[in-house]
Amino acid sequence: MNSGEFRRRGKEMVDFVADYLEGIEGRQVYPDVEPGYLRPLIPTSAPEEPDTFEDILNDVEKIIMPGVTHWHSPYFFAYFPTANSYPALLADILCGAIGCIGFSWAASPACTELETVMMDWLGKMLKLPEAFLAGQVGEGGGVIQGSASEATLMALLAARTKVVRRLQAASPGLTQGAIMEKLVAYSSDQAHSSVERAGLIGGVKLKVIPSDGKFAMRASALQEVLERDKAEGLIPFFLVATLGTTSCCSFDNLLEVGPICNEENMWLHIDAAYAGSSFICPEFRHLLNGVEFADSFNFNPHKWLLVNFDCSAMWVKKRTDLIGAFKLDPLYLKHSHQDSGLITDYRHWQLPLGRRFRSLKMWFVFRMYGVKGLQAYIRKHVRLAREFECLVRQDPRFEICAEVTLGLVCFRLKGSNKLNEDLLERINSAKKIHLVPCHLRDKFVLRFAICSRFVELTHVQQSWEHIRQLTTDLLRAQRD
Repeated sequence: MNSGEFRRRGKEMVDFVADYLEGIEGRQVYPDVEPGYLRPLIPTSAPEEPDTFEDILNDVEKIIMPGVTHWHSPYFFAYFPTANSYPALLADILCGAIGCIGFSWAASPACTELETVMMDWLGKMLKLPEAFLAGQVGEGGGVIQGSASEATLMALLAARTKVVRRLQAASPGLTQGAIMEKLVAYSSDQAHSSVERAGLIGGVKLKVIPSDGKFAMRASALQEVLERDKAEGLIPFFLVATLGTTSCCSFDNLLEVGPICNEENMWLHIDAAYAGSSFICPEFRHLLNGVEFADSFNFNPHKWLLVNFDCSAMWVKKRTDLIGAFKLDPLYLKHSHQDSGLITDYRHWQLPLGRRFRSLKMWFVFRMYGVKGLQAYIRKHVRLAREFECLVRQDPRFEICAEVTLGLVCFRLKGSNKLNEDLLERINSAKKIHLVPCHLRDKFVLRFAICSRFVELTHVQQSWEHIRQLTTDLLRAQRD
C-alpha cells in the first residue's frame, strides 16, 4: 500500500468507522456466537499472496462484527464506560503514524514533554494539590499508565522499596527477606480485584478492611486491624483507598483514613478509576477531599473522559519515590540531558520500557471539548442515572441497593438471589440491553451503568420498560 492508496483507503476507513458509530444503536448489543465461532471462518494459516482491502473490510463485517460486544451502544449498561470520541480517534491515527517509542526524552522529546504538561493540565482540572504537579520545579508529577491495575502495582512496589530501604537504613543487619515476610498492605473489602493481584505480584500480604453500611472504609475498622497487626510484629506499609468502587461506586472515607496512613508512615494510594473523571465538576470535587494525605492518585480518563483506551492517569507527590524503585540506566538508553533536572524519562515510572504517544489523545480531546464540554458530558450521564433511579423507585417490586452518586445504579427485585439471577439471565438472553451483576454483602444485585456517548433519556426509559416487562413475565412464570 503506497501513500496514494493509503489516502483513499484511509478515507474509506473513516467512513466505515463513522457509519459504524452512527448506526451502532441498530446493532444487537451482545453477540449470539458461541466460544470458538471464529476459527472455522478464517483460513488456518496466513495467505501467501496479498488479499485486497475490500476483502478484508468485507470480512470485518462478516466475521468480526458478529462476535463484537458493542460497548458504545446506547443499550450497553455493563461494567463501566469505556471512552470514545472522534478527536481521540484522530489523535490515535497520528500516534500510530509518528510511531515513536517514548521510553526517554531523547527517544522523542515531544512525547515526553507533552505528557508532563497534559498531566499538569488534567491535575489542575481536578484541583489536585500543587505537590502532585510537575510544573517547572515541582517534586511530584503525572504519568500515563496503561490501566489503574498497573498504577496500583507500581505504587505498591514503590512503597515496598521505600519501606525496605528505610528499615535497612535504621537497622543495617535486617535482610530484605526478613522485612518482606512482615509487610502488610490493606484495602477495603470493596476494592477491585486488581489490588489483591498487586499484592500477589508484589509478594506481600494483603488484608481487607471491613466496610461500613455504605460500603466505605472507615477509620475505626482500619485502626483496629492495624493495632492487631502491629502487636503481632507485622509492618503495615501500604493502603489503597477506593473512590468509586466497582461494585456500587462507594467512596472510602479519605478524611478519616488519610491521617492514619500519614501517622503510621504508610503509603496511601487512591484508586478512582471510574469516578475520578467526575472530579472535574465542582459539585463532585468534594468526593476527592483528603487527597492531600495521599502519596499517589490514579484514575482512568479512558473510562469517562472521552480519551480512548489506554490512558490511565497517575500522579505522585514525590516522583523520586517511584523512579528510585525502578531506575536502571544501561548505556544504550542514556542521553546527555537525563540529569538536567528539566525533564523525566518515563521508562522509570512504569512496568514496560516502551510507551506510545498517548498524550496526543489528551491534547486533542481537552482542546476540542474544553473543560466545560467535558463537564457537560459527565453531568449528562449523572442525570440519566438519576432518571433511572427514579424509575426503579416507582416500581414497588424493586429496591435500590446503594446510594446513587454518579452514573451507576445498583438495584434488584425484592426477593431471593435466585429470583434476581433468573431476571438477569432473561435480560441478557434477550440481548436488547446488556448488564452485569455484583454481590453487595449477601445480595445478588444488578448494576445499571450509564456508559455510551450516544445514550439518551429515551434509551434509559426503553431499557427500564424492557426490564419491567421481563420481570412481569418472570413473576408470572413462577406463579404458573
